[in-house]
Amino acid sequence: MSDSIGRLYRAVSAARDLDPAASRTARLFQRGPAKMAKKLAEEAIEVVIDALSGKPDAVVRESADLLYNLTVLWAQAGVKPEDVWREMERRERLLGIAEKLPKGPVPKNAPVPVVRRRIVALESRLRKRQP
Repeated sequence: MSDSIGRLYRAVSAARDLDPAASRTARLFQRGPAKMAKKLAEEAIEVVIDALSGKPDAVVRESADLLYNLTVLWAQAGVKPEDVWREMERRERLLGIAEKLPKGPVPKNAPVPVVRRRIVALESRLRKRQP
């Protein structure tokens, strides 16, 4: 799978400078990180809805869309798939492959300090809330 994500990442990166009229990927890059994040969130919600609705075929299709949009956002942020794989390997060493980092204190045997960042709202959502 990491090979597929790597190929997708390279294709997304190559499409960055294409004509936005002809390339959805170039159009996302042109619209910026807020639009990319919105598309990623929309796809994640669609995966959840389809999973809860018991539609495995739709989950597969929406998951592919989710991975595409995640890869676009990675490219915008300067994150490479290898960076993510290294983090996953580090977490596996700490907690096992099927575990997520805890919300509380990190185990003392953690080889690399874990930095938790505050979750912030998207700029567009903030504007909607202001009168």
